[in-house]
Amino acid sequence: MYPELHLGPLTLQTFGLMFALAFLSAGALIWRRLGEIGKPVDWAYEMGFSALLGGIVGSRIYFVIQNWSSVKSDLIGNLFSGSGLVWYGGAIGGALAVFLWAWYRDFLELALLDLAAPALALGYAVGRCGCQLSGDGDYGKGWDGPWAMSYPNGTVPTDRTVHPTPVYETLAMGLGAWVLWQLRDRVRAGALFAIYLLYAGGERFLVEFLRRNDSVALGLTAAQWESLVMMIAGAVWIAVVRRRHGTLSRVASADPIRPATGL
Repeated sequence: MYPELHLGPLTLQTFGLMFALAFLSAGALIWRRLGEIGKPVDWAYEMGFSALLGGIVGSRIYFVIQNWSSVKSDLIGNLFSGSGLVWYGGAIGGALAVFLWAWYRDFLELALLDLAAPALALGYAVGRCGCQLSGDGDYGKGWDGPWAMSYPNGTVPTDRTVHPTPVYETLAMGLGAWVLWQLRDRVRAGALFAIYLLYAGGERFLVEFLRRNDSVALGLTAAQWESLVMMIAGAVWIAVVRRRHGTLSRVASADPIRPATGL
């Protein structure tokens, strides 16, 4: 594990580096897509900054809520601590900030959601690389399988071999980003985001069975319940689109399809 990189007098946190790379890679994808749909490409900077600011605030607030009993004695200190970033909280905070930005730019439309879908998947995949490099405790349960790993030098160390769940998530969401990008001009407006909700929710729901998180109700973790909400929302959305239009595919005469290119 490499929680830190030492470059002369500089010490860099690998989680922070991958966190930044996640935003840069997602922003590059958004830049590309904005150009394809005829919007100003520099909106990618504004959208990325909004998501970053809202995501950090949301993840910190969510962490404090989840761990209230252990942080309430030093609430201000824990709010501004550099540790404890919860993905779902970041997603909620980032989404709210982006919606405010879109309202300011008069871009509150389904195209905004579809624009975000592949970028969210790619950013998540890259971000999980940071969890793997830093060994931050997001690894899975004890396991002695052929690709089991230990994290003796991680920020949350363990000598026990476990499921390397950050690797699983990087591979799964990297594939998801590629699939969503290929579908970007092939499905009706809004359907791409619905597919993202179903896919991302399903990925997190399944990987939670291998992670070390405690169950909160009916044997499921908090992340699994949140994932179920995502999956249900995506499935209902897809069902509504299919009921209204008979298909998720775009109609060539009414909604021209651009030639799909690689990621």
